Amino acid sequence: MNKKIAIIGSGFSGLSSAAYLAKEGNEVHVFEKNSNVGGRARQFRTEEGYAFDMGPSWYWMPDIIESFFEDFGKKSSDFYELVRLDPQFEMVFSDGIMSIPDSYEEMVVLFEKMEKGARKRLESFMKDAQVKYEVGMKDFVNKPCHSWLEFVSPKMAANALKLDLLSSFSKFVRKYFKHPKLIALMEFPVIFLGAAPSKIPALYSLMNYGGYKLGTWYPMGGFSKVTEAMMQIGKDQGVHFHFNSTVEKINVENDKAHAIQVNGEEQYFDIIIASSDYHHTESKLLPPNSRNYASSYWEKKTFAPSCLIYYLGIKGKIPNLKHHTLFFENELELHTHEIYEDKKWPTKPLFYSCCPSKTDQTVAPENCENVFLLMPVAPGIEDSEEIREKYFHEMIRRLENHTGSSDILSRIEYKRSYCINDFKEDYNAYKGNAYGLANTLSQTAVLKPSIRNKKIKNLLYTGQLTVPGPGVPPSIISGKIAANEARKIN
Repeated sequence: MNKKIAIIGSGFSGLSSAAYLAKEGNEVHVFEKNSNVGGRARQFRTEEGYAFDMGPSWYWMPDIIESFFEDFGKKSSDFYELVRLDPQFEMVFSDGIMSIPDSYEEMVVLFEKMEKGARKRLESFMKDAQVKYEVGMKDFVNKPCHSWLEFVSPKMAANALKLDLLSSFSKFVRKYFKHPKLIALMEFPVIFLGAAPSKIPALYSLMNYGGYKLGTWYPMGGFSKVTEAMMQIGKDQGVHFHFNSTVEKINVENDKAHAIQVNGEEQYFDIIIASSDYHHTESKLLPPNSRNYASSYWEKKTFAPSCLIYYLGIKGKIPNLKHHTLFFENELELHTHEIYEDKKWPTKPLFYSCCPSKTDQTVAPENCENVFLLMPVAPGIEDSEEIREKYFHEMIRRLENHTGSSDILSRIEYKRSYCINDFKEDYNAYKGNAYGLANTLSQTAVLKPSIRNKKIKNLLYTGQLTVPGPGVPPSIISGKIAANEARKIN
């Protein structure tokens, strides 16, 4: 029997679950509080002619994203053009620049040049990481994680030790490499997982394979092309989208969520899936006796960082700047310690620059640059315009030093900042976090917040605060898991 299903939020997980459930003939409605699709992956345009992706900018694990489209008889190329970046990105250190080539053969040469014997160790590392990727991303992360028994299978048993769930990523990398720049290169991807490398399971070396070996890509027109494509697939299945529609309450009766209140109006549904912030859904939309977790539970959790972001429209071209650039002149360990332990604004920050106009001139006016600056910061700390500006000027100074362009600041014609307070306002993000719940060992699989509401049989959760975790591919998978769980509800 087909059901009427409400999905709160149109991020990757919400779009994914909506499409899968509508494909089966259910009547699916997506409610989005903002004016356009995508959640953190929204895009906005300016009067000057710039188009800024607000969130994700690294297109990694292309096969996982492609599998979503294949489930609907489509290909990503039916909706957008993917370009493989070469170099994948640059890393700026205090004593020079390291360019990461697209070619794996060239990467092997780079490693050997940096550290004698690193060629063979990289090949061994990647062979191990490939196993983790194929088991982890194709099997491990697809579980609803109600019980550890879900992971009891011949395939999982055969590869259990290879997954390295009990060893730290930081120690794992250091088994292979000694050069500090190579260590920084290999540790960088787990920043997306929301914790210091020492707290992340070695399982996530799969990120190195999914990025460096499978390549760094860019969807022409911006990352919003992906969410727009997912929305179109949803529409093709019959999904109804409602924008500027704030869900204010989930009404519960006899242990069942029978309705949601949207912009003051009550609407009735058989199943509700919250792709909205998990903590917000429980603390603001549900009565206390219908929640999975108390406020003390969330306080004890390790959350991914927030970010200070600047969206900049710059007149004229910027020489010596690549599509992706990591500014690692300072120590990664110090920055992560100040995020996770000290919980303060960084004293010697690292930051990231994305300049998509180097690849795609449609995102900026002619002879102009579209620049996105991002600095990870601790969630929940003080956020003010004065603090933002202090770090903005430091990032611009370092950007000017790297590119040899001393006039970037004077050529800025569009500028917008985005930080902790904005994440709270736009996404109801707990403490203004940007990436969800960190993938630490104590927050992996069954130890993550449950995808099911344990007290309300027809309420499910999806997205970066539940299984399988933060990131674009995991969020797409999370939506599919939630859709599979919804099928089991009578």
